Parts: sequence; C-alpha cells; structure tokens
Amino acid sequence: MQHLAPEHVEVKICRADELAQRRGLTSELDEMWSYVGKKAEPRWLWHAIDHYSGTVLAYVFGRRQDTVFLELQDLLAPFGITRFYTDGWGAYERHLPPERHVVGKQYTQKIESKHINLRTRIKRLVRRTICFSKTTTMHDLVIGLFINRYEFGVTI
Repeated sequence: MQHLAPEHVEVKICRADELAQRRGLTSELDEMWSYVGKKAEPRWLWHAIDHYSGTVLAYVFGRRQDTVFLELQDLLAPFGITRFYTDGWGAYERHLPPERHVVGKQYTQKIESKHINLRTRIKRLVRRTICFSKTTTMHDLVIGLFINRYEFGVTI
C-alpha cells in the first residue's frame, strides 16, 4: 500500500449546502390520491422531496393531469434539480428530460414512506374512511396546513 506525501493531498472544506449545490440536488417525485365528497371526484397531492434529506421541496393539488405536474415543475425550477427519481407515470415521461429522469421504485422509497406517514396522520387521505372533505378548498387547506406545520415548521 502506498502512502501519500502531504504535499500531494489537496483538501477542500465547504459548507454542507455548498456541497449539495456542487453535486446537484436530486429529487423524488410522486403523487397520492384522496377524494372530495365521493370517490368519483379524486383529488391528487403531487409533491417532491429532496432525495438525500427527505425534506419536502414543493407540493400542489389537482387532478392527475399534465397541467398539474407542470405547476409542480415550475415550483421546482428555482432549485436547479439535476436528477429526478419517479415511478415512471406518463406525465414524468413526457415532461422530464430523459438524461435527468430515473425510473424505479428503489429510488422512491423516502417519498413512499412520506405517503404512509401522511395517510396515518391525516384521516382524509386514508382510502377507507368516513372522514373526508366536502369541498376542495377545505381539503387543500387541511392537508396544506399539515405539511406546512410538520415539514416546514411554519404555523399559520
């Protein structure tokens, strides 16, 4: 085994956020459904988290349509994300550049875990429940307030 002389070793010290910026931010994207009023009226929560820390980056509510995904993509633009991990649903395939898009359930474990936590804590997101929202406004407000409180630490 060779030993390196100290003059041949270069050390760079930087802050964690600077290191993340250098290596590029990676994100997991996914969507989860619930309903408003009746199951025939699904409401989707689209969200993105940081792949390494699990921090929620952005979220939007709407139908399971490309236009709603494009809203989420606009919210993610300032982050400069270099790689997206998804489950391969059509909107991701159509709107994410193939060189920055990785499909596979093995890369979306953190966001799937977030889904379980959300469904456990917010009964409106449970699939078989008697607790549901009657209006989309209340649905979005309740879930949005929860995410803002527990993910961002913001009390409103």
